[in-house]
Amino acid sequence: MQPILLGPNQPETFYRGSGRLAAFRGLELAPRPEDWVASLTTRFGQESAGLATLDDGTLLSDVIAQDRASWFGSDDADAALLVKLLDAGQRLPVHVHPNRPFAQSHLASPYGKTEAWIVLDAAEDAGVHLGFARDIEPAELSRWVHEQDVDSLLGATNRIPVAAGDAILCPAGMPHAIDKNVLLIELQEPTDFSVLLEWKGFPLSPDEATLGLPFDEALACVDRRACTPERIESLRSAAAGSLLPAEAAEFFRAQRFSAGPLPAGFSVLVITDGAGELTGPWGALAIARGATVVVPHAARCQVVGEVGGVQCRPAE
Repeated sequence: MQPILLGPNQPETFYRGSGRLAAFRGLELAPRPEDWVASLTTRFGQESAGLATLDDGTLLSDVIAQDRASWFGSDDADAALLVKLLDAGQRLPVHVHPNRPFAQSHLASPYGKTEAWIVLDAAEDAGVHLGFARDIEPAELSRWVHEQDVDSLLGATNRIPVAAGDAILCPAGMPHAIDKNVLLIELQEPTDFSVLLEWKGFPLSPDEATLGLPFDEALACVDRRACTPERIESLRSAAAGSLLPAEAAEFFRAQRFSAGPLPAGFSVLVITDGAGELTGPWGALAIARGATVVVPHAARCQVVGEVGGVQCRPAE
């Protein structure tokens, strides 16, 4: 078992990129804003879009199915993780992801979609919108969504300036949006569940907004409570040895790495700086800024050279 260097995996989506993804990858890419790294997850309602493919055309999911224990540590484990590179060339619409209880009861899935953002590059005035600044009544939210009163909807959220190096946890249920001109690593539960509170001005229709659920039922997944400054601070405060708050550990883990032994276990690597190699009993793999790598549980790795990045892992 050995790490695999991954090419781009860019399923179609509805918003524009800024060109930051291609610049980071150092590749000529399709003008699409997302790269689903080592993805074993499909686009909602689609059979194969989103699944990662290796250079020979084989699906990564098919390779893993042949030896799950070597990839994940046991035959009945799964990745429980989706990692993306996301390049917002326009502000994303305000949306929300269901939590696990909602996904289990309404979408027949054990996973919701808590996610986290690790900012790689951002314009000087860039930011994200996270949670409502005050408690919102159900009728008020429903009216904003049905009337597409974007000014009121967006104006009720907390806007947080971001810069390269920032990391923020976005719990499932919390309304959010990402400003234009932001490139980030996104860790999330392995689903494509999004309830859109905003679609006005995007090539989307109301029918695409609610995961096939009635509007009132879909809006029940929204956390309408005020997200206080103290709560925001907790979502930005990294736990010891991590890039993310302790609250994230239930869903996924992320830490920076540099030269030395790589912590063992299934992981997705995003190389953010320099150039070097991954080495082990299996051989050596050249890595440099912009590369992405999937590492099986059974592959022991040493990082060699002036190189660094982010190691993304499932919950322990």
